[in-house]
This record gives sequence, structure tokens and C-alpha cells, in this order.
Amino acid sequence: MSPDSPTHRPVFGSVADVTARLADAGYLASTAVATTVFLADRLGKPLLVEGPAGVGKTELAKAVAAATGSGLVRLQCYEGIDEARALYEWNHAKQLLRITAGQRGADGADWDSTRDDVFSEEFLLPRPLLTAIRRTDPTVLLIDEIDKADVEVEGLLLEVLSDFQVSIPELGTVTANRRPFVLLTSNSTRELSEALKRRCLFLHLDFPDADLERRIVLARVPELTEQLTDALVRTVRVLRAMELRKAPSVAETIDWGRTLLALGLDTLDDDAVRATLGVVLKHRSDADKAAAELRLN
Repeated sequence: MSPDSPTHRPVFGSVADVTARLADAGYLASTAVATTVFLADRLGKPLLVEGPAGVGKTELAKAVAAATGSGLVRLQCYEGIDEARALYEWNHAKQLLRITAGQRGADGADWDSTRDDVFSEEFLLPRPLLTAIRRTDPTVLLIDEIDKADVEVEGLLLEVLSDFQVSIPELGTVTANRRPFVLLTSNSTRELSEALKRRCLFLHLDFPDADLERRIVLARVPELTEQLTDALVRTVRVLRAMELRKAPSVAETIDWGRTLLALGLDTLDDDAVRATLGVVLKHRSDADKAAAELRLN
């Protein structure tokens, strides 16, 4: 427990340093992405990354952790997540055993002693937010898909994102010794509160342009020929232009390239697309629509 302000130690020297180190970690960042990551690191501000599913928001957090040699602590948000799953909870079964073992009649002094004992460090179960706050090593805290959590969960985050501390009524306030790099992701399924947004830098991440996606695919699947990669990227961009339930992600473009290699295909003709479309489109209605518009039937 420490009342002092957490130490902030920037890890990137420049925007170019961000670009180079993320590339070494396998993430090709645009200038806008590298600049925002640099500012979040230099200013010690949480970074809110918003955009459609599959554009690399979560991968960015993983790449920052890899590029900086930091531990990654991930809070995966979902509908119904609460304080016990996000911050901490008490080990009630262990507390009950301690109370039972410590019972020595109705002496009030004994109960006071037992009560202080069961609300001690030994019985505390830290969850991702508290875990990240307590780490002394470099840490990236990923709060993934915050828009899936209830609005009340945002209130839990405000203290963490403002002061990098967690209040535990029974123990006091836990303040970070070393401020983690915090990255929140959102698929924009609901509007986030202004209070949360004020505490963060903002980055909108969209699907990469054709040239960047081509370089990403070649970096991840270097065995692909440039001609096949070009055809792959062009086809994926045509699919994304359709009104589908779920547009193909960058990860699915990479998977498609690996699929073509595994099948020994060196061209993306109609037969190849028809046989492998399920790698990138996961809804029957999307596959039917794509087949019709690409005239694969």
C-alpha cells in the first residue's frame, strides 16, 4: 500500500521508435497509430482504440507489450461483468474455514481478531485491474471490448484510469508503484461515457488501406507470392465493400493466405474462392451474398 503517486517511465523514444519496435513485434503501424501510441506512452494516458471488429485493436496491445518487454494483463469485458471479476474479491471459502478454525466460544475479542485476520492479504483474490496496479514490472493493461460491459463498470474504471489506484475498504488504497500502459478497445456497439473518454487519448482504427494490408499479409505469410497477395487483398476489399453481417478481418485475410498455401494454390480463381470462402466469411447469408455478387454460382 502506497499513498505516493505512481512512477511514470516512458518506454518509447520517438514516433519512429514506436514504428520500428512494433514492426519487430510483427505489427505494421501507420503513422497515425504510431503517433498516438507514442503520445499515450509519453503522457502516461490510457489509450482508447475504437473501430470495427477485426482491425487489430487487441493485436496492438499485444504488440506494445511484446515491443516493450512488458507483461500483458487482460480484462475481457462482457455483459454482466462486475467488480468481483474486474477488481478483486475475497476468498469466501477460505475465510469460512479460518473463522471455523478460530472459533473459541463467544468471546468478542476473539471475533475481532478473527475478523481482522480474514480481511487480510492472505484472503484477497486480485482480478485483472488490481493485478495490473500491483505489478512492479513493466505492464500493459488491456481492457478489451469495454463497450460490452455495463455502464456501471465504467464507474469502476474511473479511479483506476485517473489515479492508477484501487480502493479496498478493508485494506485501504492500493496505488501503483509503476504506471501501466493502459489500452481500452471498443467495437462501438454502444456510446461510452464522457467521463471515461476524458481520461483517455482516442484512436479510431479502421481496416488498413490496400498497400498496408498487403505488407501485413506478406510479413505474416512471407511464402505467398506478391501476385497472389495482391489478388487476395483485392478480393477481401471487394468483400468488405458489400453489406455483410461481418466483414473479413485482417486476421482472416492472413488465414486465407495460409489456407491457399496449405492447399498448394498459386492463383485465386473462382474455384479457389468458392472452395475457401468459409475462411473469411462466417455467416451463411454473407457467403451466399458474396457468391452471388462475385458470380461464383
